[in-house]
Amino acid sequence: MNKKIHTKTLKVRVRDKHVKTLNAWAFAVNQVWNYCNELSHRAIKERQKWLSGYDLQDYTKGANKELGLNSATIQMIGHEYVTRRKQFKKAKLNWRKSRGAKRSLGWIPVRSDCISFKNGQIYHNRHYFKVWDSYSLSQYQFKSGSFNEDAQGRWYFNAVVEVKPEQSSGTASVGIDLGCKEAATDSNGHKVVGRQYRKLEQQLGIAQRANKKTRVKAIHAKICNRRKDDLHQYSRQLVDSNAAIFVGNVNSLGLTKTKLAKSVLDAGWGMLKTMLEYKCAHAGVVFEVVNERYTTQICSCCGEIPASSPKGRAGLRIREWSCGSCGATHRDVNAAKNILAAGHGRLAVGIPHYSQLV
Repeated sequence: MNKKIHTKTLKVRVRDKHVKTLNAWAFAVNQVWNYCNELSHRAIKERQKWLSGYDLQDYTKGANKELGLNSATIQMIGHEYVTRRKQFKKAKLNWRKSRGAKRSLGWIPVRSDCISFKNGQIYHNRHYFKVWDSYSLSQYQFKSGSFNEDAQGRWYFNAVVEVKPEQSSGTASVGIDLGCKEAATDSNGHKVVGRQYRKLEQQLGIAQRANKKTRVKAIHAKICNRRKDDLHQYSRQLVDSNAAIFVGNVNSLGLTKTKLAKSVLDAGWGMLKTMLEYKCAHAGVVFEVVNERYTTQICSCCGEIPASSPKGRAGLRIREWSCGSCGATHRDVNAAKNILAAGHGRLAVGIPHYSQLV
């Protein structure tokens, strides 16, 4: 039996000696985007016609010779513009800015038949780009790709490839409770402390007051990289050792509008859910988001909601409590255990008993 094929995006760093070339191409990409934006807006305003990506190709044909871009790249810009215009339901999108404090980060789309991996380098548009090849790109067939710039001016090549993922050998199941002090606590007692922003907040404030913009960007990048590293390691460990993973349906977007916004954003709940979702899909692991209502208040031993359990937002600061019904002492793991129990109950829904079938 053949394994299901999944797509995966591989990201590799491009050597800094190619920055000048990529910046020039990114400037040309912005010009094409802005031209498509203005042309499309005028067509809607003057002729009530919504131009498609193929319509824009007729207007941009031959521009690659003057701009130094690949012709397929210019076509992809037009199609991408139309896609985003439909997505945001707007007659005109924002301009891509090439200069100034609010400039757009560089982006150069690449079609699969216009890029290859030769002699340990990325070959595109008659240029070779050296990269730190941490994935052995030569063994993959590129489906699509793009060059992307980060806030520090570093360039990366992102390639979409097809992979045959290894199925997880885990047989256990786990529930995960998302929190502010600890970004995640599972029913086995393992935690992700998180709070990477808080650890470097003082250094960041000093750099901001001194108006050291480069240093500020470096600190923000360090915070982001540390958070991603923690969540990647934690999610990989869960996927490798479990057959089912359940997470509470905490409303992170809603909490970002409250006084808990800094802690919620620092925890990276959405990032963890995204990682678990695609890693579980690749490894054949069940991943469900379950209703976490009352999971903090319910005793995981007796199933009761005693008067001694933490209540409301004020109860979030209570780290340890004892059940008035059975006397069990609980810490943060209690909510994760209740989420695990709710997950098992959700899996059982819709499976009829044998007596119902006869």
